[in-house]
Amino acid sequence: MTTSQKYDVIIIGASRAAIFLGHAFASAGQQTALVEREYLGGTCINVGCTPAKTMVASARVAHLARRAADYGVHTGPVTVNLAEVRQRKNSLVDELRNFPLGLIEQTEGLDLIMGEASFTAPMSVQVRSNDDTITHFTADTIIIATGGRPAMPPIPGLNNVPTLNSTSIMDLDTIPEHLLVLGGGYLGLEFGQMFRRFGSQVTIMDILPQLLAREDPDVAEEVAKILREDGIEILLEANTLKAEQTEAGQVQLAIKAPEGERVLTGSHLLVVAGRVPNSDRLNLEAAGVQTDKRGFIQVNERLETNISGIYALGDVKGGPAFTHIAFDDF
Repeated sequence: MTTSQKYDVIIIGASRAAIFLGHAFASAGQQTALVEREYLGGTCINVGCTPAKTMVASARVAHLARRAADYGVHTGPVTVNLAEVRQRKNSLVDELRNFPLGLIEQTEGLDLIMGEASFTAPMSVQVRSNDDTITHFTADTIIIATGGRPAMPPIPGLNNVPTLNSTSIMDLDTIPEHLLVLGGGYLGLEFGQMFRRFGSQVTIMDILPQLLAREDPDVAEEVAKILREDGIEILLEANTLKAEQTEAGQVQLAIKAPEGERVLTGSHLLVVAGRVPNSDRLNLEAAGVQTDKRGFIQVNERLETNISGIYALGDVKGGPAFTHIAFDDF
């Protein structure tokens, strides 16, 4: 079954910034469609800041409890129930998702359409719903706010071993015995310290000569010092040559570091090697929208693409991947 509908504005992706933008358009009298394929609220609420910082808070409590005697406070053995940590995280995320839904429902002229959007022409999109119904929409203005997702580096064998990313690691219900972290950026350090404080043995490796490549070397070294004090092993200038799974189900990484080659064995592997834009399933070719070689949508100083009337905001256009950047775009 195929139907068609005309809007003044179509926004693809229901991030927090996109939802407020949709509210602003609709409040200004523009009939607006907000298209989302999965969750309201974007990366921050669902798989980014909110759930991660909630789990960081639990890890900090465990850390302080273990150090209580240093402050003259004596407790019994400290244990972490990761399933309960996850449930607390999920409850908070569910609660925060309700706010944007309420805003959408209260905004006259703003329609929420659940499904996956792709272009069929410069100012036309089709949306495939979960029941495979396809609806065609046209608009005078289209905004792309589809965000990004974790990247997978081209390491031999990596696609053949079980891996975790910054999303799936937050759904574990048991604590890894030994977590290997591939990537020494912000996410790698956040999750590495978190799971060390939960009780895992943790090894963080990065191909660069310092952690946190965007930071000053002295800052990066102080961060490394803190992590080592927590008992985390850090390997720098470590080039991962290949990955494979043992018969016992563990993950092995062959790496080459200044000290020579070695094989690391862990129960779990977290891959945090950057993010890629969610632009590849939009059929941008049909609209003529240009991207760079990594798939980030190219925009001008007004956030407009090379096609008049089509704009992009947030992570999908590249640049710093922070919620406040998307809000500034809004």
